[in-house]
Amino acid sequence: MNEQRTKHLQEMVQDRTQLRTTFDQDALLYDQARPGYPEALFHDIVTLSGIPSAGRILEIGCGTGQATLPMARRGYRIHCIELGANLAALARRNLAAYPLVSIQTEAFETWQLEKEAFDLVLSATAFHWIDPAIAYQKTAQALKPSGSIALFWHEHIQSEASQGFFEQVEQIYRRHVPEQEEKYHPLLWPDEVAEPVKADIEQTCLFGEVTVRRYSWDVTYDADSYLRLLDTYSNHRILDKQRHDRLFHEIADLINTRYNGRITKGYLAILYMAHRK
Repeated sequence: MNEQRTKHLQEMVQDRTQLRTTFDQDALLYDQARPGYPEALFHDIVTLSGIPSAGRILEIGCGTGQATLPMARRGYRIHCIELGANLAALARRNLAAYPLVSIQTEAFETWQLEKEAFDLVLSATAFHWIDPAIAYQKTAQALKPSGSIALFWHEHIQSEASQGFFEQVEQIYRRHVPEQEEKYHPLLWPDEVAEPVKADIEQTCLFGEVTVRRYSWDVTYDADSYLRLLDTYSNHRILDKQRHDRLFHEIADLINTRYNGRITKGYLAILYMAHRK
């Protein structure tokens, strides 16, 4: 039993490593196609954390700097850890005008810990890729006693403006990618989306009360821009070319023939904030 469990854990780590590195294969596409985050989210991070004007931020998994830039504009010193060399290189270009921002190409798990050095640790749609045995403990150690953690993710949600597109496209996925069926389920409405990270943070006993904020909006895509977005998702990028192309052809056909060439996707960003104990 112990050998089976060890093998299972090893396979989970290998799968996580494989999937998290797919984003680095086309950093420019990721930068152009992925939606950013509402400005109100960053305002709330500053307000809820109480970070001083000269405060220092650690960002875990900065990608191309989509969440870094709004904080850099506010004048904070930011040290970013990014596993992907191509993503990190593009982030350096995107943030070249901000000398207080540094970007280190490394996995957070192996990063040389700076104890109690940061006023705020933030991670945008990236924290789930970190080894859970390390993630929260190391984050807490990096924070000053008065420091805060800010974690946020995009959730795909149901929107009136989608007009049934995602129910239709789900059938295409079931035909072409049946092994990923658990990923393709009816989208939830904003008030139906749970907040599991709140419990995850609380269970560590490393942080105080967790505050949650939610931000929803819609984005409209044509077939080409929607397919470019799909190509930034790891579970699409790992498909072999033949299945990838068949899947994408059918999705484009659905958008162009049934939805007059344009569909709308709903997004919900959920922010979790807590002070270190």
